[in-house]
Amino acid sequence: MSSSPTPLAPSDPAHGRKMIAVALLVPLLAALALWAFAWPAARTAPRDLPLGVAGPAAAAAPLERQLRAQDGAFDVHRYADEAAARAAIEDRAVYGALVAAPDGPRVLTASAASPVVAQVLRQAVTERAPKGAEVTAVDVVPAPAADPRGAALSSSVLPLVIAGVAGGSVVTLLRLRGVRAVGALLAASAAVGVVAAALAHTWLGVLTGDWWAEAGVFGLASLAVGATVAGCAALLGPAGIGVGALLMVLLGNPFSGVASAPELLPEPVGLLGQLLPPGAGGTLLRSVAYFDGARAAAPALTLTAWALLGLTAVLLGTRREGRGGAKASARTAGAERSPLPVG
Repeated sequence: MSSSPTPLAPSDPAHGRKMIAVALLVPLLAALALWAFAWPAARTAPRDLPLGVAGPAAAAAPLERQLRAQDGAFDVHRYADEAAARAAIEDRAVYGALVAAPDGPRVLTASAASPVVAQVLRQAVTERAPKGAEVTAVDVVPAPAADPRGAALSSSVLPLVIAGVAGGSVVTLLRLRGVRAVGALLAASAAVGVVAAALAHTWLGVLTGDWWAEAGVFGLASLAVGATVAGCAALLGPAGIGVGALLMVLLGNPFSGVASAPELLPEPVGLLGQLLPPGAGGTLLRSVAYFDGARAAAPALTLTAWALLGLTAVLLGTRREGRGGAKASARTAGAERSPLPVG
């Protein structure tokens, strides 16, 4: 006796909606990633780039006028002589300086601050120098010989972001709460700092500052990212991991300006990037590794603020979860105590 075929179950409308959501969400994320990474790179140009002009007033005035005439490309600072300009570069007040010298213009750069800016300045001065004049370029704060183009330092930002996102995600998925979650984030960030400094400073030799200060920067940057991800998850649930990761990876990393300079990115991307942990971490690492901590206060405060806000969110999320569980237990106990209605 043959059995009749089993009729097909009717399609679930929810499945269709999920397929449509995936088909729309993936291209949207791809477009967002391309915009965040490709757009700033395609629009790289000086925007209020701090630059000095030094020398006698009569000789330096033409150079200053040329720079100011370039539609806000440069934020020009005037210095009395070359020594003052060099001190400003070492203090990270300016990226470089043009010196009006009797034998021709001299350009002072700091490839440790940004190899891209140093190249732009040398090229700009050479193109605008009087015909036959010899342009002398002096690298006041050179990048380390192991990383002359700054590629290794700029490449360190994304791994730090990934480490932070991973730390916040693991803490959330392991259901660590309250003080335990905070302790785990602090311990993981400290370990990241030591490992990163050992690799970048001791092994690769691309950082030349104080070893423990560099380790502290790595650890603080990782903590700022990890605490933000864990804090978002504590307040928003598992979806918070995605929110924190998108903020740090899709916005923080390409907007950091570490590969070039914040002042070379389109406005307000450069400023926004410095307010996020990846950009603040990259700027702080340059200051500590190459400039003896000059101009380190602002990025250090930015990273500290993100870390404290994230850790506070972790603790608040734990308290809220505890209150929700207590209310659910109270409702359950009340239902058990209530007498059954008599039929």
